[in-house]
Amino acid sequence: MFNAPTAAKKPWYKEFYVWMILFFPAVAIVAGLYTLGLAIRSNDGLVVDDYYKQGLEINQVLERDQIAKNYGLQCALQFNRENLMIQAVMMQEAKQYQVPNELTLTFQHRTRSGFDQSIKLSSTDGKTFLGKLEKSLVSGWWVAQLEADNWRLIGNMRHNMGELWLSPKSLPITATPNTHNSD
Repeated sequence: MFNAPTAAKKPWYKEFYVWMILFFPAVAIVAGLYTLGLAIRSNDGLVVDDYYKQGLEINQVLERDQIAKNYGLQCALQFNRENLMIQAVMMQEAKQYQVPNELTLTFQHRTRSGFDQSIKLSSTDGKTFLGKLEKSLVSGWWVAQLEADNWRLIGNMRHNMGELWLSPKSLPITATPNTHNSD
């Protein structure tokens, strides 16, 4: 009888199909580790525990907007990106209200509360206020809120805008026409 020569068996690690089968689980492990790293590095805002208490506080917020509307308050914010300076120019219809010498300006990132900033603005002449950001705003949409004793002004902005108009929430909130960016 004639015996056909047999091919020498290759070790398992030299087989193509072994590596093809191991490739997909290896990619899943690497992707899982990358996702874990993202989760650890980023600060996700937590869901509020006390919904009832926040529901009661909404009436106070609405009162603050109404007071600002009654005073006829509005504000133009101007940003200097190089030195992170912010200038706020207050405008008011009712002259009986004296704007305080210090205002609080808060920038809240819409989706990542870890980037929120709050700064104090000091008056230079009774209607112009100056302050400096601690660090530059990251990209994305922001809610800017200017507040004092019993009122607040609010506006929405992108991180790269140079000027923003703030008004009471019940009034229309608009950005100046020359600062709109279309993406």
